[in-house]
Amino acid sequence: MAQATHEVFNQFAELTDYDLLATDAALQEALQRAGAGYALPALGDYARRLGSAGTYALAERANHHTPELHRFDSRGRRIDRVEFHPAWDALMALYRGEGLVSMPFDSDRPGRWSAWAAGFYLHGQVEQGTLCPATMTQAAIPLLRKEPALWAQLEGRLHSRTHDPRDLPAHAKAGIWLGMGMTEKQGGSDVRSNTTVATPVGAGGRGGEYLLRGHKWFFSTPQSDAHLVVARTGEGGPFACFYVPRRLEDGTLNGVHVQRLKDKVGNRSNASGEVEFDGAWGVLLGEEGRGIPTIIEMATYTRLNCVAGSAAILRQATVQAIAYARRRHAFGKALAEQPLMRAVLADLALESEAALALLMRLAEAFERDADGAASPADHAWKRVMTPAAKFWVCKRGVALAGEAMEVFGGNGYVQEGVMARLFLEAPVNSIWEGSGNVMCLDVLRALAREPGAAQALLEELAPAARGEPRIAAALGALQALMASPPETLEALGRVLVQRLVLVAQACLLRRHAPQAVADAFIATRLGGADAAHVAGAIDTRGLDVARILERAFPA
Repeated sequence: MAQATHEVFNQFAELTDYDLLATDAALQEALQRAGAGYALPALGDYARRLGSAGTYALAERANHHTPELHRFDSRGRRIDRVEFHPAWDALMALYRGEGLVSMPFDSDRPGRWSAWAAGFYLHGQVEQGTLCPATMTQAAIPLLRKEPALWAQLEGRLHSRTHDPRDLPAHAKAGIWLGMGMTEKQGGSDVRSNTTVATPVGAGGRGGEYLLRGHKWFFSTPQSDAHLVVARTGEGGPFACFYVPRRLEDGTLNGVHVQRLKDKVGNRSNASGEVEFDGAWGVLLGEEGRGIPTIIEMATYTRLNCVAGSAAILRQATVQAIAYARRRHAFGKALAEQPLMRAVLADLALESEAALALLMRLAEAFERDADGAASPADHAWKRVMTPAAKFWVCKRGVALAGEAMEVFGGNGYVQEGVMARLFLEAPVNSIWEGSGNVMCLDVLRALAREPGAAQALLEELAPAARGEPRIAAALGALQALMASPPETLEALGRVLVQRLVLVAQACLLRRHAPQAVADAFIATRLGGADAAHVAGAIDTRGLDVARILERAFPA
């Protein structure tokens, strides 16, 4: 008979069954500032459902039981069906039921972009894979609204709060999801090297029918009801953007053949595939020759979602680390009472709140731009700070998810836990929709083409420098760097973008966060320390660490 050799004690699972919004003072304050206080009751209810142990269990199951591709049925007929675990559909229905997919576009209510950002940020703390189709569906809406005939067919299904997983033509479904097909194996981010060709059926032109032949190396969510696809109009011709459905109106499969699903490091619950177009039917969006600007407009929205997703990872990693460190004991007292651990936790908390502040300011800029009320600073935030924020926040998500995992020791390095999923998920936001270098080049390109944007940003940030010499010095150094000769600035792209984001975060926190948080961020990011330091390599003398940790996650 087996005999017990020990009892299990001083062991604690990751945090579940808590209210994600009630424990996030910074998010509540941001919603109030943006005039979105009306959304707090609904978001509070959503946050409690997301934080339940049951929803965390759905996330674990959806990522453990990964999608499976069935290319043919038992009699050899092509079906290209992607089979998901029921947990995936439950999570998709949860998000869609909140109306978050179309929230930024289905009304003109003030604060709607901030309310959406909060909902996306809350969902992303528990499960990120489901946010991929949600992101692309949302980002496709403003493009499709410019095509009246197509929009009339799709509007109700895109605004729907119903997740309809049935494999039917779009017109037969209660709600639909859209994906994107942009990159090819030979080019990646260099979309101008794409070779996929679209041939007109008849006259072609805007709203006309085309047949596509070629491939896509990363075809996001191949099970989506339709994709927006970039292709050339003729061999070596100009680029255009096409709406390509999965099924034609008569129910037959379109000529989009899924070759395989990617075996990804993270984002395991979601499917990404390689596809070939064999006479795939599509409708031209916009004009021939405007395909890349059209898809880049979509990417502007998806890049904002990458910022929100990485901010969510930072938030969840911080909360999990703080909660665990308060319960776990070593060397005679709780980890959270150990001075060195407190430095790590405080640093995580500062990074998380700064990422959220950046996200919520971007959401306000997007809303004002959509409403035709954008100031020059708002325009600069959308055009310049979106790629800058994607670069920095996504990079910090990768680094600090690993730091938070380390708080758990070996327990963090097992697949059953939340921490492993956060760690494996984090890199996708940094890679997807333009890697770090692409984002930095985009910032430099925007500053070169719109010199007034830099001035508008600096003028908005300047008031936060009054009485704070460290911000003033950082702003001055940033302005001088921006004035560097173009031939030398490209190699300094990461330096410039890092400084730009850190100064912006410092200014936002000084304006909106408690003094303990703002002062600590400025001291550790602008006070002469290396901004890319290892987490916890900060001088906590003079910092109100207790206040920072209590704000990050109340005990």
